[in-house]
Amino acid sequence: MKQYKFFSVITGLFCACLVISNILDTKFFQIGSTAFPAGIILFPIVYVFGDIFTEVYGYTQSRKAIWTGFFSLLLLIISLEITRRLPSADFWQNQQAYDVILGRVPRIAIASIVAYICGEFVNSLTIAKLKVRQQGKSMSVRFIASTLVGQAVDTSVFILIAFLGIMPLSEMLSVFLSAWLFKVGWEVIALPISIPFVNWLKKVENEDHFDTRTNFNPFKLS
Repeated sequence: MKQYKFFSVITGLFCACLVISNILDTKFFQIGSTAFPAGIILFPIVYVFGDIFTEVYGYTQSRKAIWTGFFSLLLLIISLEITRRLPSADFWQNQQAYDVILGRVPRIAIASIVAYICGEFVNSLTIAKLKVRQQGKSMSVRFIASTLVGQAVDTSVFILIAFLGIMPLSEMLSVFLSAWLFKVGWEVIALPISIPFVNWLKKVENEDHFDTRTNFNPFKLS
């Protein structure tokens, strides 16, 4: 199997951004009349990394990175919940603050992890298919197109699981549109950095994979 110089490094950064953005989501900030989870300032980078994985290394390698991120996020959620339930030391008086900030309700945690896995695989699949169809040309077009689709899936799945039945549909739609447009805009802004980086990475890795005969089953890890 071919050995890559930077795949493991990029995978580590990918998982770090994913985990950190989910911790940041415990705070909300506001622009005008619209509120956003703070993780939105970092989470779009996860999709930039997803583009890089598929564009350079192909869907099969991207699939490995996505599942690595999934288990990293799952480990975070389980660890935080176990820690929350541990008996507090007598001198430690911050249990209530911990519960408020890091004690995610199960519904939000499930929404986050399901939305991530769905959105990432849709993003990677879109990149892989478009690259073959475009014969490797117009990289920026498929980066934006994959983000449009992948982030739409991610954001809609999260909002439906987390807020259906407890938030009016009109408000859910408003949250979806604002978050989705913010994430897509972030991808567009990042293009002047991501495109040159991908071109450089292809040269140093001597890899520019085309998924012409790939098994796109997301559960096929071998």
